[in-house]
Amino acid sequence: MAMNELRAIEMFAKAVELGSLRRAAAAQGVSPQAASQALAQLEQRLGARLLHRTTRNIALTDEGQQFLEATQPALAALERAMQRVRAAKDEVAGPLRIVAPKSSFLPVIWPLVDAFCRQHGEVQPEVQLDDRIGNWVQDRADVGFRIGAPPEDGLIARRLFTVQLIVCAAPAYLAAHGAPGSLDELASHRCSMFRHPGTGRVLPWYFKVGTEVVSRDLPPALSTNDTELECEAVLSGHVIGSLSNLSAAAHIRAGRLVPLLTQHVTDHLSVHVYYGSRSAQPLRVRAFIDLAVERLADSAAYEMSARELTTAEARGRKTLRQKG
Repeated sequence: MAMNELRAIEMFAKAVELGSLRRAAAAQGVSPQAASQALAQLEQRLGARLLHRTTRNIALTDEGQQFLEATQPALAALERAMQRVRAAKDEVAGPLRIVAPKSSFLPVIWPLVDAFCRQHGEVQPEVQLDDRIGNWVQDRADVGFRIGAPPEDGLIARRLFTVQLIVCAAPAYLAAHGAPGSLDELASHRCSMFRHPGTGRVLPWYFKVGTEVVSRDLPPALSTNDTELECEAVLSGHVIGSLSNLSAAAHIRAGRLVPLLTQHVTDHLSVHVYYGSRSAQPLRVRAFIDLAVERLADSAAYEMSARELTTAEARGRKTLRQKG
């Protein structure tokens, strides 16, 4: 059924309810001429006259009475459905589908989801972590997080914080193998390399040199497609790794990892939250986006300042020299 036919049926039922096509037109927010034209087109479509009408009065025909009795239950059910949707839109309750990258993102997404659920116990979050760039429509996502630009045109993105790639080593590694003094010395170290779970390709390490971002392929002492395992391998002292600040920041601040070559830490990528519409959002979606921005925008919990990184590196190298 076309939308104009549905509106004409609603106009017909409203005219019968109010006893006037003019009053029905006013109730529906259209002109009397538009209402009369809609009813005439409906009657033409049905091949039957529904109302006897003059400039002052209307009365149902026999066909109009049958049509009204047949359509009233459907119109009432439609109105109830619309009321339920309007009510749900204004409640912080119901399903909330969130998509986010899998690699390194658990320390970011879970505290956010946990805090939101504690505030709004009637929301049922469904969180899908995946490093592939999915289809927004097919994934039925309400809110998404991605590193870099949003995955599709037509989506609204809000930058949250910078993603830094930091060369890190555990104190145990430094005690056993020393610390690289330059990018060129990395090739002689035991390096952990990340294998992209989607493509299977071993990714290079990225560095900032001056104003440019450069990449280097290094011989892997260990490779994995899981960032949590890679972080554990670096923490164990088995390898040196290029870790994102999402994984590394808390360990650096606790002294479990030492950042190295911090003058080359990259800052060309950012985490974004994205969504499909600024309007017509259920309140639960808007509330979650607002919480994400409140907690994560330029968050010092994940983004480390240049001073903080250089201080941590100097402290780690000083400890190494003292032990040496």
